[in-house]
Amino acid sequence: MVFKWLRENLYASFGLLVLRLYLGYDWLTAGWGKITGEKPFSAAGLINRAIENPVTSHDAVVYPTYTAFLKGFALPNVGLFSFLVEYGEFLVGLGLILGCLTQAAMFFGVFMNFMFMFAGTVSSNPWMALLGFIVLVGGANSGRIGLDRWVLPYIRQYYNKTFKKNNPVSA
Repeated sequence: MVFKWLRENLYASFGLLVLRLYLGYDWLTAGWGKITGEKPFSAAGLINRAIENPVTSHDAVVYPTYTAFLKGFALPNVGLFSFLVEYGEFLVGLGLILGCLTQAAMFFGVFMNFMFMFAGTVSSNPWMALLGFIVLVGGANSGRIGLDRWVLPYIRQYYNKTFKKNNPVSA
């Protein structure tokens, strides 16, 4: 019942708009600060701290595969990850504020929240992930008051014309 209300109700779309703008502002300013900061942003500090001090419980590492991923892939490619964090945060914020591709933007925002939490940085990440899940549950209604009102029908039309016509199984 709550899911249906969040996905279809006009009043819910206004509540989702407020959540979208709040989260979008947080993401946008975080990304913009990294992009325009006085010194270039580097994710190396966060990655090194996460490797040196992994999340533990009862003296056991909680996310050993994540720590191994950071050590074996993220740290050697820290330039790529720095770029993905700073521009990812900015684009998530922009998408949420404009209401354009809202679900994709929120998915990647929640994904980044979880990656930061796995690295041991709690901060506002749990709160942002919780609010992000509410926006995700809202589906297309989350971007109803935004550019998604025009963008999503265009994408559906393009998808149906391009893929359904050429795939007799899905028709």
